[in-house]
Amino acid sequence: MINKQLPKSRIIHPKILYYGTPVILMNTLNEDGSTNISPLSSSWALGDSLIIGISIEGKAFENLQKCSECVINIPHPELWKNVEALAPYTGKKDIPAEKKELGFTFEKDKFQAGQFTSIPSVSVQPSRIAECPIQIEAEMKHFRIPEETPFFAIVETRAIHVHAHENIMKGDGNHIDPKSWSPLIYNFRHYFGLSEEKGKSYRSET
Repeated sequence: MINKQLPKSRIIHPKILYYGTPVILMNTLNEDGSTNISPLSSSWALGDSLIIGISIEGKAFENLQKCSECVINIPHPELWKNVEALAPYTGKKDIPAEKKELGFTFEKDKFQAGQFTSIPSVSVQPSRIAECPIQIEAEMKHFRIPEETPFFAIVETRAIHVHAHENIMKGDGNHIDPKSWSPLIYNFRHYFGLSEEKGKSYRSET
């Protein structure tokens, strides 16, 4: 074993555990047929399933229980100001008490608030965000509310169509070029992009 000095660690109690995850913008269908946008920072993919953590008090969860269709838009780092512009807003007219205390206000037109462009989806009702390089049309399959954190829902969705900007594509048109694409990362409530490439997986096809 190489004898080297390792950093010391200690037990901490952080308020949040956003240790560096991609930001997503989830589009869901409002009762009047318009599209709501919800900035989220808890998601991961397994095959064509995308698992998302959302507040049960938010408009996204309310909408998904009425219409299971959604669009998962993934912004690039330069869109962080657009994403942050949505942060103080909720799509619910009756603002939950907790959100009122945090200063949230009602905003119906999230596209206008975030300076985003709405474009039609192919197979789902909510529209997509044109500025986001990756847009995934999806459908909610299941959700559960953990006993330990009853104010959040774990939502399982299935991808139906994946849209990608041509300038991040490589090869046969079904591969994203990792050197051209960088997601917006939410790192302990700060926004980051990816740094330079360090290496690649042995399973990489690009």
